[in-house]
Amino acid sequence: MYYSIRHLTKFLYKTPVSESIMETRMHPRSDAMQRCLTFQLSVSPRCRVFSYRDHLSNQVHHFDIPGQHGQLVIVAESLVEVEPHIEIPPSMPDSAWDELDQLVSEGDFWEMLLPSEFATPTPALEALADQLDLRRRDDPLSVLHRLNEQLFRYFDYKPQSTTADSHIDEALLARAGVCQDFSHIMIALVRSRLRIPCRYVSGYLFHRDEKDRSVASATHAWVEAFLPEYGWVGFDPTNFLVAGDRHIRTAIGRDYADVPPTHGIFRGRTKSELSVAVRVEPSEGIPSLDRELPVPEDWSMLVEKAQAVPQSPPALSRRQMQQSQQQ
Repeated sequence: MYYSIRHLTKFLYKTPVSESIMETRMHPRSDAMQRCLTFQLSVSPRCRVFSYRDHLSNQVHHFDIPGQHGQLVIVAESLVEVEPHIEIPPSMPDSAWDELDQLVSEGDFWEMLLPSEFATPTPALEALADQLDLRRRDDPLSVLHRLNEQLFRYFDYKPQSTTADSHIDEALLARAGVCQDFSHIMIALVRSRLRIPCRYVSGYLFHRDEKDRSVASATHAWVEAFLPEYGWVGFDPTNFLVAGDRHIRTAIGRDYADVPPTHGIFRGRTKSELSVAVRVEPSEGIPSLDRELPVPEDWSMLVEKAQAVPQSPPALSRRQMQQSQQQ
């Protein structure tokens, strides 16, 4: 299956800023089940964009805009091929717990087993684990399937109910959140109660029908747990899915703090307003290289060229710019 993805991000500053420094993680991964065939990152105001791979093979782009500007627009376009995933059965043999423990003892999984910034156990999380009766039983896969469904049914999906830096207790108290919260809660439970390596996945979901609760015009997040025989298996507690060929992975990490789609700072005493639009569509394959892809009419305000702004005195403070998932 081929997917064409367009991800637009706009930071609008209330008053001009003197510098913006930004990292992005919007380049889809290429691995066993997925290949990124084309990728282009456009930035306005224009600047040189650099890239590197981090220790988990995530592609990171970064740039610095030192001149005066009143807005920052980032457009990421990619074409991705996703192969059909193997069918994950409902259960495994009971011996899988011993096999899992053996693999973990021989491998390097400590990052995905220890607490992390947004996936740290709390009394509220422990109370939820007790309520769900979460413990090692039967086999690892059946327990994960059950937890995936339990979280889907326990929490309401409510856009803008949390922010990029919300603690898991906010979603636990409200029994509502977005995909970022669902993922952090599942990761913390799986690591602490089941002792299964578990990691955060940032990416996109192609919405095929109305059954998906998550928002089609935003990025998405889910989790991957390591299992004997199958390796890293994706679970999407927001939509009660096992990750398959509709899930497009851009980055993996311990939690959201490792893989935000955008993360940066600006120099200036002002506030910024963030706008995001994502479109994922099936594609027939690689487009002609000499054909410029049209910008959807309803996104025209996002991709206007950054206008020149009057010079102002040097700003003295730096403020963070960060794009959360599913806000």
